[in-house]
Amino acid sequence: MTAPAVSLVGVVKRFGDVTAVDGVTLDVLDGEFFSLLGPSGSGKTTCLRMIAGFEAPTEGWVLLHGDDVTGLAPYQRDVNTVFQDYALFPHMTVEENVAYGLMVRGVDKSERAKRVAEALDMVHLGGFGERKPGQLSGGQRQRVALARALINRPKVILLDEPLGALDLKLRHAMQIELKSIQRDVGISFIYVTHDQEEALNMSDRLAVFNHGRIEQVGPPQEVYETPRTEFVAGFVGISNVVPAILAEALTGRAEAFTVRPEKISLHVTGAPAPNASTCDVGGTVVDVVYLGMFTRYAVEVAHDTTLEVVRQNLDAPHRERGLLGATVHLQWGRDACRYLSEGSTEENQGGEL
Repeated sequence: MTAPAVSLVGVVKRFGDVTAVDGVTLDVLDGEFFSLLGPSGSGKTTCLRMIAGFEAPTEGWVLLHGDDVTGLAPYQRDVNTVFQDYALFPHMTVEENVAYGLMVRGVDKSERAKRVAEALDMVHLGGFGERKPGQLSGGQRQRVALARALINRPKVILLDEPLGALDLKLRHAMQIELKSIQRDVGISFIYVTHDQEEALNMSDRLAVFNHGRIEQVGPPQEVYETPRTEFVAGFVGISNVVPAILAEALTGRAEAFTVRPEKISLHVTGAPAPNASTCDVGGTVVDVVYLGMFTRYAVEVAHDTTLEVVRQNLDAPHRERGLLGATVHLQWGRDACRYLSEGSTEENQGGEL
């Protein structure tokens, strides 16, 4: 069996009295696009820095393709890092920036030129070699940084929120670009982000971090559709948490569950016919937010619970704000309920999960 590209084994990182990473065990497979997702301060960037060698674990081990590299310096590890601020030399041309690592390693000039051309073609920047970083757009500078990371042919690329400085449209375009490049080169990308949509769009698998621990690991669809904890349900997309008292009235089972807003249908003209496979509840619309492609409604139901519902804006003109204060009926399939008691943080701490 092939060893994982990266393994973290019982990794702990303390800064004085603060535990930034608290017992993380994780495998990233060879050739996988893997995201570390979580809010600021959750431990994801610290994990990335320990893989890179910029930080040393307080406890535990870091393995690259089965080899223990915990005590090795960054330049001794077969990884390269791409940062949010690009870290390009402004006085050098694109070619010189990309070639810098090869020059430091003493690779001869003709070989450097060949590999620089290959790397720039790989990121669709052939013909840009003579320009300076200041003559490039943000997306182009990001691709130069990626070419510089790829040129040493590492086995793992680490990306620390690399698209955070880009505008929304360019960020979406670069998500597609990065994933395409990763497929072409076939090496592992480990990608740190706090952006849930970004992680869902790009990842083969992702790990959700919270307070230095991993709450859940899995493919994007699995993490989104079957969150193991209330934190995952709320952080990865938007999810309604139905408290136990209301859950018992709806399902007969006195256990809190989550249901995604898009799983709920909203009925204005009358209550739909209930059946054994649905949950049905009435309520009052207390907020309406128009969001372009869809409209989000906040509906206050029984037991001081407010549920969010989204509906696509298929018709125009839109008169959705006229529903503010209206009595409506909500319905969703019972198979959309995800009971939080069925998963736990401890179940998701190790292995390939």
